[in-house]
Amino acid sequence: MADALTAEAVRNELERLTGWTGTPAGITRTVELRNFPAAIAVVDRVAVVAEELDHHPDIDIRWRTVTFRCVTHTVDRVTPRDLELARRIDEIVGGVR
Repeated sequence: MADALTAEAVRNELERLTGWTGTPAGITRTVELRNFPAAIAVVDRVAVVAEELDHHPDIDIRWRTVTFRCVTHTVDRVTPRDLELARRIDEIVGGVR
């Protein structure tokens, strides 16, 4: 089972990520892309990474705005797996803009 991070650890890690906010209960990033197809393309790329990591974010798509939420559901807290997924999402989003 994954180790849940403390509030301090989550705060420290959020400083290293782009546009993420949150607490030990979950971290979130919302991105606005140029259009709906671009938003779907980002979600498709995140899906591939999520499968590779065997760790899946909650995703909300509203036209060209996509919100990602990462939390390890087995412990209902943020773990290192969520931070790795967030870093990978940042790489994907950064390559699209």
